[in-house]
Amino acid sequence: MSPTFRQMMSEVKSATTSVAAIYQRSLYATPFPVPPITVQEAILHQLNTAFTRADRLEAEANKALALIDRLETAILAKAFRGELVPQDPNDEPASVLLERIRARRAADPTAKRGRRPKLAS
Repeated sequence: MSPTFRQMMSEVKSATTSVAAIYQRSLYATPFPVPPITVQEAILHQLNTAFTRADRLEAEANKALALIDRLETAILAKAFRGELVPQDPNDEPASVLLERIRARRAADPTAKRGRRPKLAS
């Protein structure tokens, strides 16, 4: 896309009314400027550095994804054990609460939950 290259290609192209072509023999005869070897080596070094960094970032991202999966599992386990927040020692255990609810339901059989009977039409 550089102006120099576009100028070089416009000089070697063969054009008819609707088609422009650049033939291989014209390309072989056209000089292509390339940067000096020191510049090429500097570019290569920058590319290698960038690819090394990209590889390292990809590896770190993969490790992070694996840690996230383990973290989610660990958080859920702690939540079910009640270890996410400090516990009040005055709170009654869930088993005692459930037993109290069962006893209350057994004492009052009329307060059952469930579907209501259908009304007769």
